[in-house]
Parts: sequence; structure tokens; C-alpha cells
Amino acid sequence: MTTDELTTAVPTAAAPDRLRRLRSVPPIWLVLAVALAVIIWRDPSFAEPPSLMAFLKRCAPLLVAALGELFVIVSGEFDLSIGALMTACVVVAARVGDGDPTRTWWVIPLLLGLGVVVGLVNGLVTTLLRVPSFIATLGSMLVLNGATFLWTGGSPTGALADNLRRVGRSGITGLPVIGQLPWAVLVFVVVAVGATLLLHRTRFGHQVFAVGGGVRAATLSGVDVWRTRTAAFVLSALSAVIAAILLAGFAGLSQDAGAGYEFQAITTVVLAGAVLGGGRGSTVATVGGALTLQALFTLLNIFGYPKPLRDTAEGLLIIAAGAYTAYRARRSG
Repeated sequence: MTTDELTTAVPTAAAPDRLRRLRSVPPIWLVLAVALAVIIWRDPSFAEPPSLMAFLKRCAPLLVAALGELFVIVSGEFDLSIGALMTACVVVAARVGDGDPTRTWWVIPLLLGLGVVVGLVNGLVTTLLRVPSFIATLGSMLVLNGATFLWTGGSPTGALADNLRRVGRSGITGLPVIGQLPWAVLVFVVVAVGATLLLHRTRFGHQVFAVGGGVRAATLSGVDVWRTRTAAFVLSALSAVIAAILLAGFAGLSQDAGAGYEFQAITTVVLAGAVLGGGRGSTVATVGGALTLQALFTLLNIFGYPKPLRDTAEGLLIIAAGAYTAYRARRSG
């Protein structure tokens, strides 16, 4: 082979390799790139580092909640209670803390304890009583919403302490280029890294995938199904508590602070390619899903569309993402 023929053959052989690498990239990241390009086209200031940091800070509660939801969905179940739990956490923190910074140090453990209780109830009702998780967590959502309404009389009282809100609304200031690095961004990076290691690099994570892939096969392999699924529900509830603390930071006290987050979290996970029947999912793709969903909401706001249209778009997204995931599953056998 001559030198010219060799030079021509190398790029030809390298082209399929580049195409295979491109196909291996989760589609959600390509959608995110397109969405961000359109946002920057309409609003060039969005590309400035401070604006990007503000965008990531807004994404943080959804991202943390979605990562918790991912564990439940990969295990083959649903958790519809996270939005109501987030609202309850914000209301409890304001009512019990009453704006006193000295109370924050025991208010946060109280909220985490509430999350553990809700997660355990959801998990045990689903696994031991064999109530479908859709029904069990829907019931938990109604119980939490009703209890919160009765406790507050429909109008939350108290105040969120400044040191509690600092996590969600402030950060490390005086940094070059970006100006401020929000604490919320650091929190979701830590949660994302921890979730990735737990789901993809530990025995527990492998058990979650095994249970979602097939309960009988997982049982025959020695996996304790009810413990694994209950632990997934507890992780989901704890993620909702962390998301509520971040949300309270920049959104403040509201009687519907977490409304809709359960559906946004499920939409995020489905957009990321997780199978609703369980057995497949990725934390890295879920991060891309959360960023993409928030970017699409930002686009709708830029174009001046009202919130009802945003809800419609979210519904269409989850249908389209679910159809695409089912199509890929059929193609892969």
C-alpha cells in the first residue's frame, strides 16, 4: 500500500469509530446541547458564567429529587410522595424553626428523620403488604398534603432561619470569572457523585438493578428483594428532604413548595432513558435529564408561554421519552 492509500484509509476507518462513539452518548445530552444553543441564541447573556451558575442553582432541587427517584424506578417501583414530602419539610422547618438560627441544627435531623419514616412506610407497604407502589405512594402523598394542610390551616406560619436558607440561596463569593459558586451546586455535585458510586459501583446498586430486572431471578440469586426496594424508597425520601432544603433557600415558605416535583422527577428519569418497569437507568443521564427539563422550562419562559403550556409540554415529553425508551428496548431485544 502506498503512502497516499494509507493516508486515505486511516480517516475512512476512523469515521465509523467516531460515529459509534457519538451513538454511545446518551441522546439526552444532545437534546440539552440543542436547548442551550437556542436559549443562548435568544438570550446571549445566558452564556455568561454567573447566569450559568444561577441556572445550575435552579436545577439543584430537581436534580437531587430525580436521583432519589431513579433508585426507586430502577428497582421497578414508583414514588409519587416526594413532592408532598418536600412541601411538608419546608412547612415543618418554618413552623418548628420559627426563624431561629439556633434551632436549625436539630431541625435538619428532624426533617431527615421524617424522610426516613416516610421512606420506610412506602417501602414496607409496597414490599410486605404487596400494595402497588403507585397506590401506596399516592396514599402517602395525600396523607402528607392533608396533614400539612390541617397543621397549618391552609396558611403556613413561622419563618425559615437564615442559616437554613443559606444553603439554597448563597454560596462562595469573590471567585474569578463565575463570581459566586452556589452551595446548591456543590450539594448536587456531592449527591450526584455519591449516587453514581452507590448505584453503579456497589453491591447494593447491582441488587437494585437485579430486582428491577426480574424479582424471581433476583430472589434465586440470593437478593433480599424487600430490603433492597425498601432501601430505595428511603433513599428517595432522603433525597426529597435535601431537595426541600435547597428549594427553601431560594423559593422561601409556601404551602405548595414541592407541588409537581414528583412528576418532574419521573419525567427527568424517563427522559434520561430509564425503563419504568425497572432494570435500566443511569445517574449521569439523569443529571442530563434534569438539566434538559429545566432548560426546556427556561425556553418556554423566554418565549413567554404560560405555566399551563409548560405542564402540557412536560406531559408530551414524558410520553415521547417513554415511547423512545420502549422502542430502544425492542430494538435491543
